[in-house]
Amino acid sequence: MPLKVQIVFENDAGEPAVVQEVAQIERDVFSPATLGLTLEDAKGILRGLQRHLVTQQIEDYQQQQLTCPDCQQPRRIKDRRKLVYRSLFGKLQLQCDRLFHCDCQPQEKKSLSPLSDLLAERTAPELLYVETKFAALMSFEQSAQLLAEVLPVDEQLNAATVRNHTQQMAERLEAELGEERFMYIDSCEWDIAALPQPDMPLTMGIDGGYVRAIKSQSDPKQPHHFEIITGKSIADDGSSKCFGLVNSYDQKPKRRVFEMLQSQGMQMNQQVTFLSDGGDTVRELQLYLNPQAEHLLDWFHITMRITVMTQIAKGVTFPDDWPDKDIGLTLESIKWYLWHGNVFRALQAIDWLADSLYTEDTPSKHGKLFKKVEEFKTYISNNQPFITNYGERYRNGERIATGFVESTVNQVISKRMVKRQQMRWSQKGAHLLLQVRTKVLDGDWRETFERWYSELAAQAA
Repeated sequence: MPLKVQIVFENDAGEPAVVQEVAQIERDVFSPATLGLTLEDAKGILRGLQRHLVTQQIEDYQQQQLTCPDCQQPRRIKDRRKLVYRSLFGKLQLQCDRLFHCDCQPQEKKSLSPLSDLLAERTAPELLYVETKFAALMSFEQSAQLLAEVLPVDEQLNAATVRNHTQQMAERLEAELGEERFMYIDSCEWDIAALPQPDMPLTMGIDGGYVRAIKSQSDPKQPHHFEIITGKSIADDGSSKCFGLVNSYDQKPKRRVFEMLQSQGMQMNQQVTFLSDGGDTVRELQLYLNPQAEHLLDWFHITMRITVMTQIAKGVTFPDDWPDKDIGLTLESIKWYLWHGNVFRALQAIDWLADSLYTEDTPSKHGKLFKKVEEFKTYISNNQPFITNYGERYRNGERIATGFVESTVNQVISKRMVKRQQMRWSQKGAHLLLQVRTKVLDGDWRETFERWYSELAAQAA
């Protein structure tokens, strides 16, 4: 059964003007494998339709450019060249006319190329969108293989091309960010009081993770890993947005967080709760973004440290004259004090525990526990202003821990850049990928492309 697929171009009167053959399909044997179109048939048809449709569009467009828009006189053709344009359905060789400028208006150059100027990027926006979306979700190599499998894209589409396009789109995002500032509270109390009633509070959790760094031949002492800061902001209706950045590379970390909060409708009179692990980096990142903000130490990281000390204490054998053989009860008391926000009594108990563990002939196991207690004392002392009454907040249904951020670290960083991914990253490459990945995970990447290329939004409508 022979079958021909044709494309028909009609004139203004609706009559067929040009008929082009797109593809031929033959089916000699009927079987499940030959039922309907195969993937290769579909790719061939799409490739042929694209080629004929684009050729007709180019001819019509360049015919319109032959007339001067100012005096309506014909413009002379200087020469014709080939222009390579990569689309979602194949690489195209386009006939590109160069024209002489008309003498009716003074011009800086003698000639122009309307088609070359119009297709300056040489890659279709939809192809860029699909490439970068898949690259944000899986490796660059897998993205290129997937696109080559399901679309009639050019065979030269490879991991390097996908990576370069992803970085270019990320750099475009970076260029849109405003200037970094130390403080983003630029309204006086009078202006803040005049704002409309704010929405319910926003809750933001911030945490960090590590990825493997590219080995440096010039600097063998370079660290093998570097830190990535990520976080998630949750509104009262359950909607959320996330961000990610390489703090040692990013020049606008606070601006990035501020813009994300504003995209969720944050006002200067709206309460924002920041939860973090108490590290210096994340603590500085959240300051001076909102006058109604409260900054809390995450309860999860407190209990995690106490749990570690409890486990170490279980393996320690104390002498008969030890002042407190049941270290577990003391640690439970410290946890109870901190749960109710009584930092003063908690530090007293920690001091007593550290003093009782410190002796000149302290065994190695006792020394390990003593070291952990000293580290915990420093941790609580440094974060004393950010410790609240967790029990009261818990009973009121307010968040006290960053469990939702732990899942964000896994989603934003680990799944793409760490787990089962045998790859190393440069700080720039990791940072740029994070900007695209967080947009994709938030569901904002298509909207971003439609803002850059308004024609995509018109076609979708």
